[in-house]
Amino acid sequence: MRAAQQSVAYGCIKYADLSHCRVNDYVFSFDKMLDDRGNTAVYLLYAYTRANAIYRLGKIDREALRKEASRVPVCLDHPKELKLGKCIVQFPEIVYRAANELYPHYVCDYLFDLATAFTEFYDVCYCIEKDKETGKIVKIDTSRLLLCEATAMVMGQGFQLLGIKPVTKM
Repeated sequence: MRAAQQSVAYGCIKYADLSHCRVNDYVFSFDKMLDDRGNTAVYLLYAYTRANAIYRLGKIDREALRKEASRVPVCLDHPKELKLGKCIVQFPEIVYRAANELYPHYVCDYLFDLATAFTEFYDVCYCIEKDKETGKIVKIDTSRLLLCEATAMVMGQGFQLLGIKPVTKM
């Protein structure tokens, strides 16, 4: 628990600093920094935690899922799946631009967009369906789980670029 607290605390400060264009002034505000809504580290870390929690809740082996990724097509039939998929594939371009122009806030803006797209996806596209009475898993949508995995991987790499240590539980 202490590690999660430190990660969130340091992450909030780093993210607040890096999320603004380096050539513009900004006002330091703990309240804005610690807000769980909006373009903050807390919001991003929470989205990352949700992307990772689905495996724990569904007792899904991530390694087996990754092996299955080469055989299972990722379906982007739902508009929120498509939006998330389009957002995920932009990552290399964003990293290139941020490094080329020396603007780390590009990565921050991208991670916020990705977290928002993931949250919208997560709220309407069920990856694991459980029976309402028994709580037993009825259906697992592997394609959607792969979108969750891709999101978590990209967010993890984005956090690494920003020097933020992500947490898997909050």
